Amino acid sequence: MSRQIAFLLYPGFQVLDAAGPLAAFEAANAFVPNAYRLTPIARDGGLVASSGGACLAAAGFDDAAEADTLIVAGGDGVFAAAECTATVGFVARCGASLRRIASVCSGAYLLATAGLLDGRRATTHWRRSRDFARRFPAVRVEEDRIFTQDGKVWTSAGISAGIDLALALIADDLGEAVARQVARQLVVYYRRPGGQSQFSELAELQPAGGRFAALLDHIRSHLQDRLDVHELAGLACMSPRNFSRCFAAEMGVTPARAVERLRVEAALAALESGAASVQQVARACGFDDPERMRRAFIRTLGVPPSSRRRAPGNPPGNL
Repeated sequence: MSRQIAFLLYPGFQVLDAAGPLAAFEAANAFVPNAYRLTPIARDGGLVASSGGACLAAAGFDDAAEADTLIVAGGDGVFAAAECTATVGFVARCGASLRRIASVCSGAYLLATAGLLDGRRATTHWRRSRDFARRFPAVRVEEDRIFTQDGKVWTSAGISAGIDLALALIADDLGEAVARQVARQLVVYYRRPGGQSQFSELAELQPAGGRFAALLDHIRSHLQDRLDVHELAGLACMSPRNFSRCFAAEMGVTPARAVERLRVEAALAALESGAASVQQVARACGFDDPERMRRAFIRTLGVPPSSRRRAPGNPPGNL
C-alpha cells in the first residue's frame, strides 16, 4: 500500500528541513517501489519561497486529504505561520485524523500552537529550546534529543536531524533493513538514535583542522585499543609529558578524559539503539567491564548505562 507523506511548507521555511526528509522517502521508493507518495503542501499552493530564496512547488491543503503522515518543516517563517488561523487549524485537524504527524526543527512551534504537544515529550533545535519551553509550558521539552516519539507525534532537532527522523519513520513503516539501505544511499550515518545528544563530544573537543583532529578521529575508530597517554603521544609524535600538556591546554581536558568521553558517546548511541547488551557495548567501546562503563557514565552523564538502554520492542527515541 502506498502511503502519502505530506510536507507542510510556508513562506520562510528552511529548505533542508523539507528536502532532507523528502530525499530519504524518495530513496526508500527505490528499494520498495511505490512505498510513498510525496506531496509538498502549503496554504495557498504554488511556489513557496524558503528562507534562503529557493522555491518549492506545493499543492494546497486539500491534496493532503488522504495523507498518512504530515511532516512540518521548520524555518524562520514558522512564527508567521503559527499566527495563520487556516494553517494552525489544518495542523490540528491532521493531528486528529492522520496516523502520524511530525516536525523538523522549529516546525514544533506549529504543532505546539495547534495543541498537539500538550503533555507530550518533544524536541526542537537546541537554540530554540528555552524559548519553546517558555512559550509552551505544557510541553515536556527534551532539549538535547535528536528526535522524540510520543504516541503518534514525532519531533526532531535541526536540519540534519530531519533525516534521522525520516529514517526512523521509514524503519517504522518498512523495517530496519530498508532504512539502513536508505542511509547508505544518502551516505549518512545509520542511524543516530533519537535519544543521542544533539552535541557530539568529538565536535566539542576539537574544531575541524585543529592540531589533534586526526588523533581524535583515530581514537573514535579504535575505541577497543588501550589508548593510554604513551600510545597517544606516539601517534602525535610527541613525548608523553609534552603531549599531555599541549593536549590539555588546547582541548580543555586531559587525554584520558577525552578518551573516556568519546567512549561514553559511542556507548550511549549503541545502548539507545537497543542493538546489544550492556556487556557487549562495554567491550566494543573499550571499557574492560560493565562496572567501569557504569562509573564513566556517572562521571560524564550523571546516570548509569541501564537508564539509557532502549528496551527491546520500544521505538528509538522513546526511552
